[in-house]
Amino acid sequence: MNRVYVCSCFGITETQVKEHAAAGACTPRQIASASKAGTDCGSCVRRIQSLLGRGGCPRRELLDRGASALAELDVPEGAAPPALREAA
Repeated sequence: MNRVYVCSCFGITETQVKEHAAAGACTPRQIASASKAGTDCGSCVRRIQSLLGRGGCPRRELLDRGASALAELDVPEGAAPPALREAA
């Protein structure tokens, strides 16, 4: 198995970043919350940004259309975590 590490500090691979992105993490900060990647030396943040790219993020697509990020994700407004509420 070929592992390409994005974050050497915490041993986070490209595959893990992509899995977190598929689960809804759309920004390097959200990847950091999910995996700690980018929270130590910070040298991986640009690589994380490039892996996230522009698109493929359901919440970003909703915001680009002017919709609430929570509206189409079946998350009641009061039940969303604070970070998600702020993004909406």
